[in-house]
Amino acid sequence: MKEQIKTYFNRYVTFEDSEIDAIYSKLEEKTFRKKEFLLTENSICRYNFFIVKGVVRLFYLDAKGHEKITQFAIDNWWITHMESFIQQIPSTQYLQAIEDTTVLCLSKSNLETLYKTYPKLERMFRLITENMLIANLRKSDIYLQMKSKERYSFFVEKLPGFAQRVPQYMIASYLEITPEYLSELRRQRI
Repeated sequence: MKEQIKTYFNRYVTFEDSEIDAIYSKLEEKTFRKKEFLLTENSICRYNFFIVKGVVRLFYLDAKGHEKITQFAIDNWWITHMESFIQQIPSTQYLQAIEDTTVLCLSKSNLETLYKTYPKLERMFRLITENMLIANLRKSDIYLQMKSKERYSFFVEKLPGFAQRVPQYMIASYLEITPEYLSELRRQRI
């Protein structure tokens, strides 16, 4: 796992092996079974999670009790409920493993300590956050400009790993279409 972290970090900023060792020592490995929650609504998000292996979703329940998925993450991605993690306030969303998932957990206090010791780690997370912001803006633009069929095609083309690993009804929730319509779109693509 340390090599996986090193490879990932060095995509953004070059770290010495001794720096990777020090950062890695602040990470806590945890495993979550399929459907197990990493975070529940109204609890404070204590960690930023690096997914070693698995799939996680971030979602909330609307006024009618329907799940609304706002984000997915797979191997070599970070996921957290950003507002809860940064401000240490109760979460308005859930984080749940979609399949058996292994993560490395980085606590807020450890992250702040590491930022002071290794400023380039802060730069790395800034770059990651910028990429996440761009992805969220792109998703918003897609929703405003594309029809449901185009959104699905875009999703499958840009994120093929998700389409194979995530249940159809979850993809439908993320794309804000019905599972039945998604099923029809999938049949048309075959």
